[in-house]
Amino acid sequence: MLEVLAVPAYRKLFSAQIVALLGTGLLTVALGLLAFDLAGGQAGAVLGTALTIKMLAYVFIAPLMAALVERLPKKAVLVGADLIRAGIALMLPMVDQAWQIYVLVFVLQSASATFTPAFQALIPVVLPDERHYTRALSLSRLAYDLESLVSPALAAALLTVLSFHELFLGTVAGFLLSAALVVTTRLPAADAAPLEGSLWHRTTLGARIFAGTPELRGLMALNLAVAAATALVLVNTVVYARELFGGSNTDVAIALACFGAGSMVVALTAPRILDRLPDRAFMRAGAVLLSLGLAGAFLLLTVSGPWPVLLGLWVVLGAGTSMINTPAARLLRRAATDSTRSYIFTAQFSLSHACYIITYPVAGWIGAAAGQPAAAAILAAMATLSTVAALRFWPATSRTGSAPATTKG
Repeated sequence: MLEVLAVPAYRKLFSAQIVALLGTGLLTVALGLLAFDLAGGQAGAVLGTALTIKMLAYVFIAPLMAALVERLPKKAVLVGADLIRAGIALMLPMVDQAWQIYVLVFVLQSASATFTPAFQALIPVVLPDERHYTRALSLSRLAYDLESLVSPALAAALLTVLSFHELFLGTVAGFLLSAALVVTTRLPAADAAPLEGSLWHRTTLGARIFAGTPELRGLMALNLAVAAATALVLVNTVVYARELFGGSNTDVAIALACFGAGSMVVALTAPRILDRLPDRAFMRAGAVLLSLGLAGAFLLLTVSGPWPVLLGLWVVLGAGTSMINTPAARLLRRAATDSTRSYIFTAQFSLSHACYIITYPVAGWIGAAAGQPAAAAILAAMATLSTVAALRFWPATSRTGSAPATTKG
């Protein structure tokens, strides 16, 4: 995978992604501490509302912004979004009421909903060779996994010498450094595509392309399977570790690290596998792993199985999510043209996050109201039905499902 880092433009963009992710990770920790400082025992409600606002921004603002900024230079869009995020992060330490958090989070996440799809749509332009692009996707997946491990550790280290308010300065630095790296990146020249249709037409274009493309309809179903597994892990790991198994905060971290480790192993091995195996077969195997892993979680909770089994299941779930997430952008790339690329990547960003609006409440609310086995059973059923639907929507004879898409280079 390191060969793609020899491409100067991609190397700088990847570095920008890493520092922005580290800044986002510090923001997550600082925001939680700020919520507790303002609301005390009601901090969970404040954070839950903030996360809901984040998802709503991702789902509804992303396609609108993609339509509005389509004719603007990509570098200006990325830098502008980073500067807005840095400005909002600089304002967060000064808030003294929960509603102010909600407003600032909405603006910040709207900027992220503009930045991330534009960034993702730019990578296939910088790396047109599919073999290189696949390796870039694996590096991106590794960056997300490492961020989930490194940012909390970095925040813990900084909190020994800084207040949590000062953590926001680390977030500001991350976004500013990301902007600086983008500014100094030499991007391929691209002709501005003419605007076609009304704002509504362009806002909904990506979703309509998804609906009309078998591979992307299949991907949409697989997104729900990923969301089911991820919601169970992110929402309920703390409940399993602390309440059901009587463990410590360290056990929570270990379980989440197992989930990340499963994802990282797949990210490291996926490029070579995808050189030989069709995307459909690889992603189908990942969906089956998710269904089995969630069913295993249900059985474990039902029979009160041992803690090491749960850790193993979390590795399986991490691997399954990465088997779907890593190749997903290859499908988007093949379905796109120069004029539709940003719309398709934005639709994936928006539609995939919409799935979490369904799965987060199932994992949290049903787990609390009807018991953790019930939540795991429902999420396992959702993943299984999603897998079946994906296979139906995405036949093996489709153009990206019949053979591995290997290119020379």
